[in-house]
This record gives sequence, C-alpha cells and structure tokens, in this order.
Amino acid sequence: MITALIMAGGQGTRFWPLSRTHKPKQFLKLTDDQKTMLQSTVERIKGLVPPEQIFIATNENYREPIREQLTEVPAENIIIEPLKRDTAPSIGLSALYIDRTYPGSTMIVLPADHLIKDEKRFISTLQKAVMVAATGKNLVTLGIKPTHPETGYGYIHYGELCHTIDDEEVYRVKAFTEKPDIATAREFLKKGTYLWNSGMFIWQVESILEKIKLHMPDLYGSLKRIGQALGTDLEKKVIMEEFKGLEAISIDYGIMEKAGDIYVIPGDFGWDDLGSWPALERVKKVDDNGNVIVGKHYGIDTKDSIIHSPNKVVTTIGLKDIVIVDTEDAILICDKKRAQEVKEIRAILEENGMEECL
Repeated sequence: MITALIMAGGQGTRFWPLSRTHKPKQFLKLTDDQKTMLQSTVERIKGLVPPEQIFIATNENYREPIREQLTEVPAENIIIEPLKRDTAPSIGLSALYIDRTYPGSTMIVLPADHLIKDEKRFISTLQKAVMVAATGKNLVTLGIKPTHPETGYGYIHYGELCHTIDDEEVYRVKAFTEKPDIATAREFLKKGTYLWNSGMFIWQVESILEKIKLHMPDLYGSLKRIGQALGTDLEKKVIMEEFKGLEAISIDYGIMEKAGDIYVIPGDFGWDDLGSWPALERVKKVDDNGNVIVGKHYGIDTKDSIIHSPNKVVTTIGLKDIVIVDTEDAILICDKKRAQEVKEIRAILEENGMEECL
C-alpha cells in the first residue's frame, strides 16, 4: 500500500507581501490554472494515491484552510504539529499516524508548494521510487537535473548506478551538500554528478522510524511516548510536551546525511520550487517586453520586470529587472536579482513590531 504525506506548514516568506502568516505560499494561486499550490500537489498525486491515503502535516492555524481546499482528504488525515520543529520531527510524528492507520505502507513525502509540469512522467518516476523503497530498508529521494548553477538549492552527489527500471536510473547517494556559493555551484554543474535536492522522499514507514531510532535517539524517544498516547485523551497534551523539548532539525541533516542505503532517481519532469518572485517568469505568460504582469500596468521603457498589482493601476518609466508587488497594506519594490532577500525584509518588519503586515 502507498500513502502520501504532504508538508504544508511552511510560511513561504520569499513571496511576501502576497504570502502572509495566515495565508502562506501553499494557499496561493500562483499559476494560471487557478488552483492553489496545495490543491495542485494533491491533484497530481491522486493518480497514484487515493485521497483517503493522503495525509497533510501542518499547524493549527492552517487546519481550516486545508479542510476548505481539500474536501476529498479526510479531516482526520490532517496532522497538527503543535510547534515548529522543522521536517524531522514533523515527518516522525506523521509516520506514527500513518503507521497506525496503514501499517506497513510505503510513504511518499512531498512539499506542498512545488510545481510539476510533466505530471505523467512525475508519477512514473514515483512508481519506480516506490519499487526501490519497497525492496528493503532503502531511503529514496528524487533529485532534479540542474539546468544552471543554482545557489538557492541543496545538492545531492550521486555515485554508482545500482538499477535501471524501465527508463529510470537509480543511483547510490554519496553525499548531501548544503546550498553552495556560485563558484561551487558551477563546479557541481560541470562535474555532472550532482542533482538539486527536491525535498521529495520515498520509504517504508517502518524504515524511516528505524532510521530515526538509529540516528536520532532523542526524537525516537519522544515519538515512542507520543505513540503510546495516540488515541487517548492525553494525545494532544503529550504531543505538545514532547515537541517543546525537541530540537528543530531537518530530515536531511538528521537522517539523510547520516544513513546508508540511500538512493536517488534523477527527475526530469519540469520541477520548480517557485522559491521567490522571479520564478513567476517560468510559470506565467511573459509579454513582449519580458514582463510578467498581474493586474493593470502601463509603462514606458519597462523591461524584464515582475509587476503584481490586482487592485491598483501601476505605472512605470525606465525600469529593468524590478519586482513590484502591491497588496492592500504593503508594497514591495526590489531588484529582481535580490528577490531572495525578501525573507530578510520580513524579518526586519517583525523586529520592528509590524506583525500586522506579516
């Protein structure tokens, strides 16, 4: 049996001011199909996993929006993390719930806010990954063939070719690498044995719990205590108490960088994590001047810019490579090349007590 866990607790801070604490990136309609990122993620995985076997990891603030957007997914499949502790505790907690409902299942872990253009190829690749994960205690990840020296992604260094399943090649992972500087990213691209880390994982539920027991014993101890409380009136209380003492740590750092038996399948299915405003150039219509326009814009000599203003007319003169985003209570204007720094602007607002804008 195959189950899916969709990670939907992030804040999507690089899409501020459109993305807010109460409505992060996964709940936004950033593409032209008028579906939210979360809805698109569930829709594409339904070809492999029925809705009753799809679980959503999130926090209490997002429970109701998820129920409204995903009416086919059972309400009890929404797994609430009481505190933000990164992906390792989140996946561990979710594995407990999934194992309780569908013991022995193979679990696919997907971010809620990624774009996949070739969905048929994506499902085919996932099917091969499930086959590899089901043949032992293997941990499988999908890597993305890099198209340019990207500094915003982590990388996977792969080694020997272990299997070929139809047209999908399965490699043993040598190492996970953090986000590199531009010189290192160019070197990775040149070597040809590095893939972008997509954050998508496939494994048997019991396999990931065993790896947590081996490599993260403190987390495993908490999960064991939580497991004993599941289904009782102490469930919420015990989860909160245990999460308070947990270290915030990613599954990549906590498990994937330490474990053996890790395999990667290079993915070539039109993946994009839509990490910041310039990503809209890859998913929306670009006009004759290279601009992406959402709303009404009139300009003179304005090129290669992103202008998002559904409610106000925006006029520009002599601009190039600029991002302009207008919302009801905030405006962002930045150099397109520095759009990753929007996250830092958001932090400055928080430091200055501007919570109403977050």
